[in-house]
Amino acid sequence: MTIVFWATQIVQPGFTAALFLMLLIIFKVAEPATVFSPWLNSTMWLVMGAYIIAHAVTSSGLGERIAYGFIGKFVNSYRSIVFSIFILNVIMSLFIPHPFPKAFLIMSVMKVVMDASKMEKSDRIKIGFTVFAAAVPTSMIFLTGDGSFAPLVSSISGVQVSWISWLGIMGVPAVVMTLLTMGLIFLLFRPKNKIVINKEEVVLKSKSLGKLSQKEIRVIVWLVIAIVLWMTYSLHGIDPGWITLIVAVCMSLPIVGEVITPKAWSEVPVPTLVFLTAALAISKVGAESGMTDWLFNDVIKQLISTPQSILVLALVIFVVAVVCHMVLGSCIAVMGLVCPLMVSYATEMNISPLIPAFMTYTAIYAHYLFPHHNLPILVGSGEDNGGYSTKETLRMGLPLTVAVFVVVCLVEVGWFKVIGLY
Repeated sequence: MTIVFWATQIVQPGFTAALFLMLLIIFKVAEPATVFSPWLNSTMWLVMGAYIIAHAVTSSGLGERIAYGFIGKFVNSYRSIVFSIFILNVIMSLFIPHPFPKAFLIMSVMKVVMDASKMEKSDRIKIGFTVFAAAVPTSMIFLTGDGSFAPLVSSISGVQVSWISWLGIMGVPAVVMTLLTMGLIFLLFRPKNKIVINKEEVVLKSKSLGKLSQKEIRVIVWLVIAIVLWMTYSLHGIDPGWITLIVAVCMSLPIVGEVITPKAWSEVPVPTLVFLTAALAISKVGAESGMTDWLFNDVIKQLISTPQSILVLALVIFVVAVVCHMVLGSCIAVMGLVCPLMVSYATEMNISPLIPAFMTYTAIYAHYLFPHHNLPILVGSGEDNGGYSTKETLRMGLPLTVAVFVVVCLVEVGWFKVIGLY
């Protein structure tokens, strides 16, 4: 019922998620401690901290300063605009642990660039789509690139993944996915007219920000502390989720912080937290109640025999994940349903559960046909946001399917062998 409601958007997904959680408890499918287990580890707290940090970077003006400075130095043509969008998305992934705020921030800068070049509407649409399309693969590079989704991989696989180990496992496949996405943008969304940019307008906009404010300096200091702690997990053993929330809280302290105010809590979307809780509960309750075993043994194994090689496993994961994603729509819901089933194959094949978990993550997160298949693409659609519609998304989504296949079935199969996951 829950997945059907999510797929058909009968009500806002948060309400459906809340109904699902309550029914699990009322009908005693699982104990409350199991249903709300995501709140007993770092997953949900990482999401909260990520939103608050993103708010700090945006509200302080630091993100805008970085973007304008980069654009003013390196942008002079349509091709360089596209390059800069992807590079800024990668850079912002370190500072803003969520794809939405960083994409909207870059979009605000791109509007200045488009005005300075007197870009016509058709080309503006292409740039707008590029901003949000680039946010998808670039958010996969770092564990904190999408603080609301990446932690699912570790949670469902049952293996703790640090910031550095995530970069080691996912860095290369994500970079390849980013390059393939950028290549498709160049191929499919060529400008109608030659773009000539009036860089003086961009430079003036950058200069109007003035010198680094005290607030921006404090944000930089806390971001550096966060990044260093994320990268040195193997030394101190503090979970990235706790680090993220602690840094967010420290930004509110007197003297050393004073970056965010109590209003920053309003940036944490309650519906998203409830939705995440429900998506993770599908996996946790499914395993405890026996649903996952039933789906795996009596459904999946009856249709698909246990793969004898990693390559066949990758192909099975790609097909099952993409088909379910296209039908159900929600990335997180499909991850919560499909990933535990694919991880079960790891037990059968005696391989690390991280292999099917990361392959499932890539197949679901990197792929879309329509805007509702991927949240960053969905929030950017419409005249008031990125300016694009389903037409541009579908045009990108069809060849993107091939790119995702290449990354899951070729790049990850090879890379996971190189780093010794199997």
